[in-house]
Amino acid sequence: MNKLPFNYFTKSLIVVTILVNIMAQNLLAQSKNPSPLNFPTPKNIDNMLFYIQRDPNTNTAVYALNYQENGKINKSNPIKAYWIRYAEKGEQKDLSYIQRKFAYGIESKTLNNEEFEFQFVSYKKFPLTLKKMEDQKYHVFVSVNQKRIQLEKIFVRIEGGSFWLPNVKYAEVTGIDASSNKTITERILF
Repeated sequence: MNKLPFNYFTKSLIVVTILVNIMAQNLLAQSKNPSPLNFPTPKNIDNMLFYIQRDPNTNTAVYALNYQENGKINKSNPIKAYWIRYAEKGEQKDLSYIQRKFAYGIESKTLNNEEFEFQFVSYKKFPLTLKKMEDQKYHVFVSVNQKRIQLEKIFVRIEGGSFWLPNVKYAEVTGIDASSNKTITERILF
């Protein structure tokens, strides 16, 4: 029997096994504890910066630029948040007072004419930056796991808890990695 094909086959099998193992571990890490829901992607939303989806339903919180009637950004409140109620035929609906003040609302401050810092009222340890870029458009940036990301969406995995104290397992931040210009998803464990 010729040993060359056998050695080649053995080495190829080892390489394929290692690659499959690495891919399986990555998929397991990304899919560990996924939501049982299938979430729609918001489309054709004027001035949308990013959105948040979370258990226990498919309703989506949208964060969009808040322009004044003169077409300039509202510097005292540069971002407006509202729901797309997919569970209710896709209607747009304002956040309730409680949602604005304790959950999905944001607080912002002006850094300069074209840059703002903001945070969610419910999680102040997650600073975000709204900045006008070279393309003359505003984008939101956040740092997660030592990566600067141009934010597109956040998914929050909730398992139980109560209305006031949900049991948040993790949040996944998806966007464009500023250093590689590739789409990435980074997970924050709670």
